[in-house]
Amino acid sequence: MEHWPVGMAILAFLLFMGVPIAFALTGVGLIGVVSIIGWSGSLSLLGSVFFDNGRDYTLSVLPLFLLMGNFVVQSGIATELYTSAYAWLRHRKGGLATATVVACGAFSSVCGSSLATAATMTKIALPSMRRYGYPDQLSTASIAAGGTLGILIPPSVILVFYGILTQQDIGRLFLAGLIPGVIGIIGYSIAVRITLKFQGIDLPTEPKLPLIDRIRALKGTAGALVLFAFVMGGIYLGVFTPTESAGMGAGGALLLVILKRKFSIEATLSVLFDTMKTTAMMFFILFGALTFTNYVNMSGMTTDIQSMITGLTSSPMAFILIVFCIYLVLGCVLESLSMIMLTVPVFYPIAASLGIDLIWFGIFVVMVTEISYITPPVGMNAFVLRTVAPDVRLSTIFKGLAPFVAMDVLRVGLLTAAPILVLVLT
Repeated sequence: MEHWPVGMAILAFLLFMGVPIAFALTGVGLIGVVSIIGWSGSLSLLGSVFFDNGRDYTLSVLPLFLLMGNFVVQSGIATELYTSAYAWLRHRKGGLATATVVACGAFSSVCGSSLATAATMTKIALPSMRRYGYPDQLSTASIAAGGTLGILIPPSVILVFYGILTQQDIGRLFLAGLIPGVIGIIGYSIAVRITLKFQGIDLPTEPKLPLIDRIRALKGTAGALVLFAFVMGGIYLGVFTPTESAGMGAGGALLLVILKRKFSIEATLSVLFDTMKTTAMMFFILFGALTFTNYVNMSGMTTDIQSMITGLTSSPMAFILIVFCIYLVLGCVLESLSMIMLTVPVFYPIAASLGIDLIWFGIFVVMVTEISYITPPVGMNAFVLRTVAPDVRLSTIFKGLAPFVAMDVLRVGLLTAAPILVLVLT
């Protein structure tokens, strides 16, 4: 008798009770495999998952990109990106909010973390927007939404996880995320204008700067642009692998810190410690997910779910719609990394069997996961923003996010209808 529904019920109960996802996935995966092949084989398999993957060269991409992102934060480049973006957009209505979105996209391209992007840009952008009379609803929404670009625009930690779980090329995933990320920036900029129009908000503007002054404003961002071009250009041209690019990026980010005169032994040790702590946490989650994947494969869960879905429809588009709806529901109760780890092992074999390109599917999953960052009740970016700016109510942030969520849904629809936009660079 199939017992995977019991395993899923136990997993859901453990998560509901607040058990860390790494332990919940590992525990349910181990006990599930034990029930199929016994203790001896299960413990051997568990040891193989942790030992073999722990010394896998490919996994070094994760701590190195985390280190790169932490050094970028230390360099203080976010302020210069924001200043440069505003120099180009100050003459437009809502220019500060639009500049925030653009700066978030640029910062996330060398940071790789949505939460770090949201926290950093809140400190920089929110005081400026308040000074110019921007309502908190628009200010906080533009920061929270812009921060979500950190899990899509490469280097993205979430895409690294997806690539490892599905054995897809991480370099191709990074390249596939570029155009959807740019479309996201454009969509969020449109959401700013929609908010201004429908809420009747009249905001001050400043005179348009001469072109030469706007070009000069980009001077401070040169380091970030060079670092991004170096990392992504090296992958695209085949000069080095994603793992090698992560090492080069971390070294380049450290050089950026030194050039910005932000280097200190104390700050660098703090960065190394934070990177080590985050890496350990993510490795435990990843290895727990791989243990759970073994249970998923052995229990026949994937086959059963595939049969259920094909019983309803054999259309790849219908499957994508089903997955989209499932993620919207899960986003109400789970944070993004948990969703990826729980669902990708189940969904990607079904996607492959239906002829769906797994690179495209990875970008689709990440885009839908982005929505969960800014939707209640578990919108992580909103909570990060609330922590940095405790005087802003969560309800205010979530109300302002409605047009940004609508833009995300439209973007998912566009890239589903035209998958070439995702795959053209790969």
